[in-house]
Amino acid sequence: MIGILGAGAFGTALAVTLGREQPVTLWARRGVAKLELELPPLVRLTSDIETVTEPTVLLAVPMQALGGLLREHAAQLEGRALVACCKGVDLATGHGPTALIAEACPRATAAILTGPSFAADIARGLPTALTLATADEAAGEALQRQLSTATLRLYRTTDTVGAELGGALKNVIAIAAGVVIGAGLGQSARAALMTRGYAEMQRLALALGARADTLAGLSGLGDLVLTCTSEQSRNFRYGQALGAGAGFDPAVTVEGRATAAAVVALAARREIDMPITAMADALIDGRVTLPQAIQTLLSRPLKQE
Repeated sequence: MIGILGAGAFGTALAVTLGREQPVTLWARRGVAKLELELPPLVRLTSDIETVTEPTVLLAVPMQALGGLLREHAAQLEGRALVACCKGVDLATGHGPTALIAEACPRATAAILTGPSFAADIARGLPTALTLATADEAAGEALQRQLSTATLRLYRTTDTVGAELGGALKNVIAIAAGVVIGAGLGQSARAALMTRGYAEMQRLALALGARADTLAGLSGLGDLVLTCTSEQSRNFRYGQALGAGAGFDPAVTVEGRATAAAVVALAARREIDMPITAMADALIDGRVTLPQAIQTLLSRPLKQE
């Protein structure tokens, strides 16, 4: 049995696909996201978080809300398998999801589910592959079996740092890729930005202890490709609006916005050069104009790849 905290698009999609095969309790604070699909009979919907008592709980809330949720309900969640289903870096602490879990619930199994996926695809039963990362090998094997379905295939790793940073950093690069397309800079520029953005992702992640093969996998390169090339990505759409000088619905969660600021601060402390991330953050914050950002990146010293 599985509990899911958060009935946004991703939490609801996971409830739909997992609920086709096993009992699921879905906690919704304000209502269930509309995916044009009915919840399976095995999914129990609740607005009372205290009734989510399953030993495995998926935390499908936005990254910047995760820490608060964990602190508020730490006593209830302690000792369970807690699987974060969000991507980003916490602005307040600079930590990723599993570190937040470990701080709030030290006796829990901390894991993260991440990778190239859109909620609508998962809910419709389209083939999707994700990364499940936890430092506990045995727990990872058990969770992999429990959370895999006929159409949702999980690959496991013990490299939580790499899985977390791949999922977080690609959102920032996706915003930048959206800016490129929104500004009419062309497909070649997007390909170059994705490639150099991936180099930045590796630079920071490896410095923080991630493994190169993790960044080259689903949670890194795979997720980067998806979010930089599809308008289903909220981060890409936000960047596209930014590049075109258009408005964007402030009610839509764009994880890459907060992540950009957190990563710039983290990279500065480590003295790691991340020019695309820095320009994305400055553009989001209004500290530079689009022409200034383009000029800054294109006038950087020439060097070896």
